[in-house]
This record gives sequence, structure tokens and C-alpha cells, in this order.
Amino acid sequence: MLPARDTVLLLTHGGDYYTVDRIAEEVSRRGVRALRLDTETFPEELVLTSALEGDGDEVSLRTAEGEVRVEQVCSVWLRRLLPPRLDAALEPGWREGCLRESQAALEGFLDGLEAAGCRFVNPFRADRSAQDKLRQLRRARALGLEVPRTLVTNDAARVRAFFEHVHGYMVAKMLTPLSQSMRGGQPFVYTSAMGPEDLEELEGLHHCPIVFQERLDKVRELRVAVVGGHCFVGAIDASRSVMGQVDWRRAGPDECPWEPGELPAEVATRLVRLIADLGLVYGAADFIVTPEGRHVFLEVNSAGEWGMLEHDLGLPIAEALADVLSGRGVRR
Repeated sequence: MLPARDTVLLLTHGGDYYTVDRIAEEVSRRGVRALRLDTETFPEELVLTSALEGDGDEVSLRTAEGEVRVEQVCSVWLRRLLPPRLDAALEPGWREGCLRESQAALEGFLDGLEAAGCRFVNPFRADRSAQDKLRQLRRARALGLEVPRTLVTNDAARVRAFFEHVHGYMVAKMLTPLSQSMRGGQPFVYTSAMGPEDLEELEGLHHCPIVFQERLDKVRELRVAVVGGHCFVGAIDASRSVMGQVDWRRAGPDECPWEPGELPAEVATRLVRLIADLGLVYGAADFIVTPEGRHVFLEVNSAGEWGMLEHDLGLPIAEALADVLSGRGVRR
């Protein structure tokens, strides 16, 4: 007799607390076991096994709490995947090889879970593909969402021409995040305004291309957590903050409180379609609301933060995610 699928795996890292705790609480309330896995502990603490024999597969993991087989896992919350935390005494060349092999083995383990019918939030391959910010913008534009004029280049001359094209209203940002969490401990590059003086200091483009976008006037910014077909919206007015005017994440905790927000129905419909087209179950989308009332889509993060929306506004995001993970659909 096969064991019941009564376990949800929560893949995260050791510095992650509020959202993981909320998901674990809500999953447990639904009669399902929540098992947290701090992914940086593989392979030195966490033991994973993927075996192919004949027509069958064996996928299992062993933690301090015991062994879990794939037949027991109903779903996986792919919150964060961190590189392995390996012994610092390892020789650099050997260490690099161990990192590659460990990451490949972890991906193979996840693929085995998906092949066995486990639900993923989000599916691993779709999650990786959805991180392509230019693909997001192109698809969003095709679906009728307004997006800002955008340039990605390592050509300083093109940057200067773009600066003139947008009349000097320009910001710079990264294609991919350098940090794993907004709580710090890792490098984080914020969106920054560009001025004429910055155009003389573009030598770094030879090492790393950058995203440049037109800077839009805004009355507020929106963070929209999309779970299945439902949008949970928070609004923030970062104009009250000197540091946070360009990127609200730089504002002090007391400068810009989160407030309830809304999306026009047609914008919400297009956003939900975008999330589905990217193959995602969950995504955190960012919008700018202009003084004229236009809603301009900036990006969607497949593992974007939502804890502040639940903590500050009481939005039931953990409940919605737990419904999906436990197989109960999405609460409206």
C-alpha cells in the first residue's frame, strides 16, 4: 500500500522566516504536513536520492526528522534555492565542481518530484524561464499592458542616446537580483536615477550590461501578489521618502506605510493572463500609477516578497497559497 501524499515541502533558506512560517501554519491547518528544507544545507546536511531502475524511479530525501519518499509529497513551494554552504577549507577548484554537481543534483531531484506528479509553486522550469525580464516585458506588451521604454545594452553610446530620447528621465537597474532576500545579508542593487554626470561613468558596461528605462512620474506604486487567478494588491507612496522615491525598497520602515490598493479590472485580467502565460502559479508584479491614472507594468518576480502585504494589510496570501499547495484551489 502506497503512503498518503500528506507532505508539502517548503524550499527556502536559513534566514527566511515570516512567510515560511505563515505557509507552514496554513498548510498544517489543512491537515497536511509542512516540511521546511533550507536548501543551502544540501549536500552537507540534507541527503537527496534520485534513482532510475527499470521502468521506475526512486526519489527520496533524508533530514534530521527522518526519510521522506516522493510518494508522500503532494506539493512543493519553491520559495528560494540557495547555493550549497560548503566547507570553506575545500580547495577552490574542487569547491567549484562540488557547487556545480550539487546544484545539478538538486535540480534533478526537483525534476523527479515534478515527474511524479507533485504540484509546484512555481514549476521549476517555468520559474527559471520567467526570470527573463525582457521576455516578461514583451509578453506583457503583447497582452495590452503598458510597459516603460526599455534599453538593455553594454554600449555607452546607446545609453547616452537613450538618455536624450527620454529627455533625461532615466533609471538603471539589473536584469537579475543579486540578493536572495530583501532582508539583507547579500548584495542588493536598487533601481537608481541617472543624471548627466552618470553618463561620463559608464566604463562598467564593458563588464556587465545594464537595464535602462524611462523614469515615470508616479503617485503611488503597487505590489500585486497573484495566486492562481486572484490578485492581492498593496499600494505605497514613496514620494514621502528621500531615499525611496525611485525605489520604494530604500525607504525607511516608518516613511511609507503600505495601504490597500486596487487594479482596474482590465489590468488585473491581463496580469493574470501574463502569469499563466509564463507558466507560473504565483508571481509578485510591480506597477507604477502615474498622475494621469495609467498603470504601467514594471516586472513580475516569480518569488517576490508578499509578507509585508499580509502582515501590514491582512491580505490572506498565505491562505491562498496553502489552498493551492494542499490541493484546495484558490480562495476568492
